[in-house]
Amino acid sequence: MMELTHLDDKGNVKMVDTSGKPVTLRRAVATGTIYMQETTLEMIAEGNIPKGDVFASARIAGIMAAKRCDELIPLCHSIPLDSVSVELHPLTDCDDLARVEIRSEVICRAQTGAEMEALTAVSIAALTIYDMIKAIDRTAVIGDIKLMEKSGGKSGEFIRGDH
Repeated sequence: MMELTHLDDKGNVKMVDTSGKPVTLRRAVATGTIYMQETTLEMIAEGNIPKGDVFASARIAGIMAAKRCDELIPLCHSIPLDSVSVELHPLTDCDDLARVEIRSEVICRAQTGAEMEALTAVSIAALTIYDMIKAIDRTAVIGDIKLMEKSGGKSGEFIRGDH
């Protein structure tokens, strides 16, 4: 059975001690999607959302969230981030399913990984989009948030097989 790293020998919650781990180059990629009405996506593309530039706001919010991940997630380490990117891809498929696919990549040199930072960036970017469109589209749905890739550290490389 796998040892639970966030519990001490008495079962109390603790922060994992990373002091003995080497600093290595770490990279994490996360993705997520926000689904919406096609007319809402058109309004975003045309710059007609009353709250302003949806994509610029979502990118900035995602980057800021990654930088503050340790303040948002209990027991998450504060790590120095070298790079955070948030990409937004508006799409409408043949079933007229309008959506914005969100991708975040985080790179750092640290003693622990950047998975939570990448996932937080995607989550907050999606929430920012929702906040900016909720007055015109309450049907929007956020989903599919997942880690796609990670590298660096003791556990090595992970690449999700379904992408």
